[in-house]
Amino acid sequence: MPNKYNGLNQLIDQDKEANRYFRSLPDYVKETISARSENINSFESLCDYAENLLRDNE
Repeated sequence: MPNKYNGLNQLIDQDKEANRYFRSLPDYVKETISARSENINSFESLCDYAENLLRDNE
């Protein structure tokens, strides 16, 4: 079972892989994810959300 966090800030503070992934994203994706940070509670949810945003922009 994936680790659950209390939002994006806690996730990227405590999970180095999530932090690296988040920092690698385009600015518009980071901004959109940050605006909904309370909904991001695992590395998997971060990846899913980012991939959906990237796919929508293609």
